[in-house]
Amino acid sequence: MNLTAVLLCLLVCLTTVTCDRVYVHPFIFFSFNKSTCEKLESLAQEGKKTFVPVSIESQTPPAYEDDLNDKDKVEAPGLSVHVRQKLSSLKDFVHDLGVRFYRELQEARWGQNLLLSPTSLYGSLVSFYLGASNRTAADLQGLLGFVPPSGGSNCTSRLDGHKVLSSLRTIESLIKSRDEELLFHKTLCLFSAPGVPLSQLFVQDLLSSVDALYVRAVDFTNPSQAAKQINTFVEAKSKGQSTCLLTDINPSADLLFAVDVRLAVNVKQASRLKEPLEFWVDSNTKVSVPALSVTGTFQYKTDDSGTFSVVEIPISKTVLLMLLQPSNGSDLEHVESELPLQSSAWLQPPSPRAIKLTLPELTIEDSSDLQELLADMQLPALLGKEADLSKISDSNLTVGKVINKAFFKLTSDGTDQLEDPTAQKEDVAFLEVTLNRPFLLAVFEEKSRAMLFLGRVTNPLHGA
Repeated sequence: MNLTAVLLCLLVCLTTVTCDRVYVHPFIFFSFNKSTCEKLESLAQEGKKTFVPVSIESQTPPAYEDDLNDKDKVEAPGLSVHVRQKLSSLKDFVHDLGVRFYRELQEARWGQNLLLSPTSLYGSLVSFYLGASNRTAADLQGLLGFVPPSGGSNCTSRLDGHKVLSSLRTIESLIKSRDEELLFHKTLCLFSAPGVPLSQLFVQDLLSSVDALYVRAVDFTNPSQAAKQINTFVEAKSKGQSTCLLTDINPSADLLFAVDVRLAVNVKQASRLKEPLEFWVDSNTKVSVPALSVTGTFQYKTDDSGTFSVVEIPISKTVLLMLLQPSNGSDLEHVESELPLQSSAWLQPPSPRAIKLTLPELTIEDSSDLQELLADMQLPALLGKEADLSKISDSNLTVGKVINKAFFKLTSDGTDQLEDPTAQKEDVAFLEVTLNRPFLLAVFEEKSRAMLFLGRVTNPLHGA
């Protein structure tokens, strides 16, 4: 073999090794391995153990609900290279599906504030995947983005939902682990029809994915009374923070699923302006809103056509806030219609810039029904009456609403701005960015860059 051939072979080998190190198919991180597949039979037997939830009217907490208060004290998980790769793969799936849901909502709710949690919605689908079998499980796996590279249908070609929920929980642990200036809490409620047995294993799987889990039986045949009972129950358990979870109920439903995810951040480096900010809801209407000012070096960019600008700021040790505002006379409706949200390119501002940012204080709360979103995506049968959810219950379940409630609050520590912070840095040219018109926002966990919230602010006074 001549020298040229040897060099070519060596180059091919080195290229192959390099590629193997750079790219690992996402499915590898979250699929069942052979040893787990061998244990599935015993897990299936354990999954047949059921219990019947106590009535929502019961005053005694049931034994099957663990006290999760100590879960608020979360230690920062170690992020090995393997874990980082897993989270990086997962955040792309979360982003893609979250944006699809956002697209379904944006036109229907145009002119209104809009907020959803891509991680919460994704986790809800994973939860139902854990309870699904056969065709339903396969369809949910496809919607979650996990298509096996082999295209096979054996055990190792199936998604291990426990691994996905665990990774989502890792992201949430990263949010809470180092931040005293924020509050993050996730509550899950399962409401079943009286006498409907639920799988112990299914409920245990969900228990580790949230901060609080409540499972109760409700008589759905009287919808107005059931809605009132559920809203009162949720308000009491949240100590008044979550109100009016739902307004109507399907009387033929056997199961209602509701997640409430809440993030409140006190931005210590921000100052509250003494004077309110004039915020233009549209070209003819303006409102006065409390505002914050924060100065520093932040990531910033404008698009090539100059129709919008994006600024990204850290609002705590673990959370990033990205803000997109139309520019040069463009309006948000035009930008939203043209913006390739499905592409992550708009989420990657290229360069740091010295900025003085003025923005409204925010309190936004919104709710969406995953069942309605799936219907809008032409997938009404996915969790419909024909869905195989035999890992949730022996009964032939009819799933009612799948509520995902999102709450985001942004404020400062109450310190009023006494002087212009740029005055002390005369040698720095600060770009002044003022969010005084409708804008988009996205909230990320800092290490994984997983999207926690995606929303639109058209009027800061209509947040809740």
